[in-house]
Formats: sequence, structure tokens, C-alpha cells
Amino acid sequence: MAATFATLSEFVAVLSDASEPDISALKLAQERNSQLTKPAGALGRLEDLALWYAAWRGDVKPTLKNPQVVVFAGNHGVTSQGISLFPSDVTAQMVLNFQAGGAAINQLSDCFGAKLDVHALDLDTPTQDFTLGPAMSEEDCLKALQLGWNSVDPETDLLVPGEMGIGNTTSAAAISLALFGGVGSDWAGRGTGLDDAGVTLKSHVIEKGLSANPTAQGNGLEALRCLGGRELAAMAGAIARARVFSIPVILDGFICCAAAACLQAISATAIDHSVAGHLSAEVAHEKMLAKLCKEPILSLGLRLGEGSGAALAIGVLKASIACHSGMATFAEAGVSTG
Repeated sequence: MAATFATLSEFVAVLSDASEPDISALKLAQERNSQLTKPAGALGRLEDLALWYAAWRGDVKPTLKNPQVVVFAGNHGVTSQGISLFPSDVTAQMVLNFQAGGAAINQLSDCFGAKLDVHALDLDTPTQDFTLGPAMSEEDCLKALQLGWNSVDPETDLLVPGEMGIGNTTSAAAISLALFGGVGSDWAGRGTGLDDAGVTLKSHVIEKGLSANPTAQGNGLEALRCLGGRELAAMAGAIARARVFSIPVILDGFICCAAAACLQAISATAIDHSVAGHLSAEVAHEKMLAKLCKEPILSLGLRLGEGSGAALAIGVLKASIACHSGMATFAEAGVSTG
């Protein structure tokens, strides 16, 4: 199903009419889980993850065979404000590295049998500096949403959206400020290595961005359009398509979660098909996860982006599903329950 959104309102309508988890499959999966050869709750959160996956796949004994990692890359006009230590050229250079198989996300995708796709979004044309007005026009935002939507392989049974974009922690922080309030310093982190003065500047830029785009406050799509970037919009589009087609999603770090937050602001249940892959070292990510009501699977001090933390969590999810679907029940194993 290709995206044919003519307006942002049409995108909202599709998302609002998205599928729900299969409650019948969930109940049967819960019954199976209660009969497996282990003490009740002995596998802890692995049990919860397997049940969540079973519900969204509509399968009592699911398998995970075709995970897909999609990395989107975009450039940001707000870098002209001096909020990054690296030039925007690095975005295109890293895209080449992804395509050549030389990045961390390549290794992690290979490790867990995930297909990796990389999409560069108009890198020669950065978004507008959001301290001066909207980062994207409605047309540009729609184009990125549609690219993300269309990037999802219909045959995938798990989606990991990732990103690359110099300056995009500032964009994610500005979105967070717009949707969750506070002050700029609540959401501004060190990104790729800013010092204290750099973080202070970043905080001011974030606040200036919201002042220049008042329609973004509390409005998911306006926050995405006015303060986001093409790669964030593409991630939102991919996560939305996954929801419509009941494909579970593992969210990555702060930037990916900011894109997801824009969807949650549109519909309270829009990201119920997702789990948080990890807690990153970016200072505001823990606060973001609390706002999204997501408990991270891993906490390893990662702050790379690229979808790397979420890709690493594929292994944990695979393990949970293998236990749920492959273990014998007490009756099958001939084990007495008392």
C-alpha cells in the first residue's frame, strides 16, 4: 500500500484509524505462557515482550524471521546557529559509510539477521533554520512522511527506525519542549560532544525555535513540521505505517523517540505497537521515555543513534519469542505441576 497523503490532515485520519492488537491472540498467548515449563513469571520481562509481540502479530506462537532496520538521513538548517561540533557534510559521509557496510548499524543488523535500508533525504537542501520560522513546508513534511511510510517492507515482522543528521538532537529537543513543556535546558544535551557553553547555547536556540513557531506547542504534526527534520518525519511515517499494518516496532534513542512522540500527540495509542530498545546516554532520553510510558529493554550508555540501540534489542526480543513459542508446556513435557 503506497502512501497517497495529499495533506497532513489525511495522514492524521489514517493514523487515527489504525489497527489494534489482537486481543484473542493475546489471551491465548497468556494461557500458553501460564502452562510453559517454568515457574510463573520466572522469565520476567521476556514474558511481557513475547506477549506484546504475539498480540500485535495476531499469533499465539509467533516467530521473528524478517526484521527490518531503516536508517533515514537529513540535514538541518539550525546548524547555522552553532549547535553542533560537526559540519553537515558528515551526514552524507556517514550515509556512504552505511552503504559501504562500515558503520555500527551494519554490524548489528547483520548480527541479528535484519535487513538494512538507508534513505538520504535531500541532503543538499537542509531544512530551514527553525529559529526563523518553520523547518519544513507542509509539502516537504508530507514528502518525508510518505518516504518513511513507503520504506517499510510489507513482509517485515519487526521494524527498527534509525537516523543520521548533524544537528538533530537540537531538533528532537525542540520537539520535546513543544510537546512536553519546561525550558530549553530540560531537553538540551551534549549531542556529539558539546561543552557547557555549547549546551547553554543549544538551550537558547531550542527556546528561540519554539518562540518562532508557536503553532508547534502541543501539536504533534506542527512540532514535527516546524521543529523537526526530514529524517524525523520519515521515521514518523515509517512508525505510522507499521502501526497500520500491525508490525511491531523497537524505538531507538532520543531522536527516534521524539519522532514517535509527535505521533503520540496525534493519537494517545499511536505508538502502542512499539517498545523502547534502550536508554541512551543523551540526558533527556530518560525523561522522554517517561513521557511516552516506555520502559527501555537495555541500558548500556549508548548514544550513537543510527538505530543501533534498538537493533541490539532485536536479540532480546528474539530470545523472548523463542522461549514463548519453543518451550514445552507442562503437559507436553510430562512434568507434574503438583
